[in-house]
Amino acid sequence: MLATLQPPRTFSRFPLYLTSRPVTLCTLAAQSPPSTSPPTQPPHSQILSIRHSLLTRQVTAARLAESHISRLRLTEPHLKSFLHVSDSDAVLRQAALLDQRIANGEEVGPLAGVVVGVKDNICTADMPSTGGSRVLEGYRPAYDATAVRKIKELGGIVVGKTNLDEFGMGSTTEASAFQVTANPWDVSRVPGGSSGGSAAAVSARQCVVSLGSDTGGSVRQPASFCGVVGLKPTYGRVSRFGLMAYASSLDVIGCFGSSVTDTGILLHAISGHDRLDATSSKREVPDFASQFASINLLESKPLKGLRVGVIRETLDEGVDTGVISAIRGAASHLEELGCSITEISLPSFSLGLPAYYILASSESSSNLSRYDGVRYGNQAVADELNSLYGDSRAKGFGPEVKMRILMGTYGLSAGYYDAYYKRAQQVRTIIRKSFKTALDENDILISPAAPSAAYKIGEKIDDPLAMYAGDIMTVNVNLAGLPALVLPCGFVEGGTAGLPVGLQMIGAAFDEEKLLKVGHIFEQTLQNCRFVPPLIEDDTACMSFLITFPTSSALFAELHFFHLMNALPLLATYPEGILSLSRCLHAYPKSLLKAFGFLWAAPLVPCPFLSCLPGS
Repeated sequence: MLATLQPPRTFSRFPLYLTSRPVTLCTLAAQSPPSTSPPTQPPHSQILSIRHSLLTRQVTAARLAESHISRLRLTEPHLKSFLHVSDSDAVLRQAALLDQRIANGEEVGPLAGVVVGVKDNICTADMPSTGGSRVLEGYRPAYDATAVRKIKELGGIVVGKTNLDEFGMGSTTEASAFQVTANPWDVSRVPGGSSGGSAAAVSARQCVVSLGSDTGGSVRQPASFCGVVGLKPTYGRVSRFGLMAYASSLDVIGCFGSSVTDTGILLHAISGHDRLDATSSKREVPDFASQFASINLLESKPLKGLRVGVIRETLDEGVDTGVISAIRGAASHLEELGCSITEISLPSFSLGLPAYYILASSESSSNLSRYDGVRYGNQAVADELNSLYGDSRAKGFGPEVKMRILMGTYGLSAGYYDAYYKRAQQVRTIIRKSFKTALDENDILISPAAPSAAYKIGEKIDDPLAMYAGDIMTVNVNLAGLPALVLPCGFVEGGTAGLPVGLQMIGAAFDEEKLLKVGHIFEQTLQNCRFVPPLIEDDTACMSFLITFPTSSALFAELHFFHLMNALPLLATYPEGILSLSRCLHAYPKSLLKAFGFLWAAPLVPCPFLSCLPGS
């Protein structure tokens, strides 16, 4: 079956209306066939919607924060996206301060009221930062990472620290020392890694946006698996101060969002030179938001003249046929938008994977030497110094980290330095040159973000080479230091509702602006593909309804606790709510029917999320 098929809609939490709807093709907005059902709306910016609602006093930051906390508490036992969740009272106090500033007419930042998740290898002063490792269990840094500090200064509310593979070494979160995160599209599957917790949290709408880190694809691969937007910026665009070092020449802090607009706004917030990071660039940060035009203002060929290169080596053997179909469908989509599509070859592409693992492991063996129980890390009880070092590291590090430290130490040893590390650096130079040549002839390059969709938890845990091979699509971008954007472009069969596939767009150094523009137009013109997991699809519709039509939320608050028929007289009490309700039913007919079906079946049980939403 084609990868661009729309998955059937099922909703496991509600007992009613569990029949699947027919699958349909993802199509261009301009070419969508007539349909009696309302068209699938393109992703909208949650950040801009929140800001508008706050400034027009339609909703309070406290109510928004409370709604996300409630959703997080209900979904977290199934997903395990977070290693640490902020104290709800502290979160609500921050939100209340924002509400007070707005009430006083003071200026608030562009992230005001936005709930943010932060990967647990990024330092936060007010909550633990473990890097997913026992060696740092309970560690609380004395400072915020620069990216976190900027988010807080602009009004963002950090709701918690997300799960990851230990120190970022892994592709599934199965290498976390604490727990394994599940994929919101199918809880029996991995969310990707190492930033799997951050991707799953955004996909399940536990937070609005989140931060991850990308050393060899740790933002882009989870974004593909979880059906969200993931952005790896150019090396140096975002300060690494406060990011726990894995491979210092490859590490970058990246962004997750449910739309390209939200991802671009978050990137703009955290970008810029930082005197605390000598590798951060002094280049001026452009206004990424200027690239996000409304779909109603787009021309018939909004990307006319854009040259797009499809990397041939990424569509060869070893890539699932469904993924290949999705990427070819995305290329056709771009061609319909006016792009000139060319298939290009990067002969050095296959060399990236072995070079990456030699370089990353070598750098990690050096960076992780600080966790010895004396300088950093939990200390084991021992009678003498060497035993203290050995026992602290043996008990603190997991098997994946130990293996990579051994690999890196071997590659840096005197007898093998020239054969491995030096040669890998030479390959890195070749890869950089090949990308430069390709990007001189094309504006962007495209490829899959991963060779397959999300696979089962435990499927590859005993075959590390197969897991490493999954990074083939992403590691070259880190070796070249280039920016890359991943956004969902279709589905393949799997799970109960299909599995999302991500399209990777690669741009020239510091050209995130172009990637965001192309990605925004791509997502806004893609029809009949709604990338919201069935786990939370209907609750998302209801939340969107209440934010958009706050006058009807008081009506819903009372409907929670009464049988629907007995509550019908309340409609006369809320005349404005009738109009809002009818508009919502037109936009989300099946979603709200399911919600009402739940109320009918359990009239005395409050709907879990609506009671804490704006105006209730």
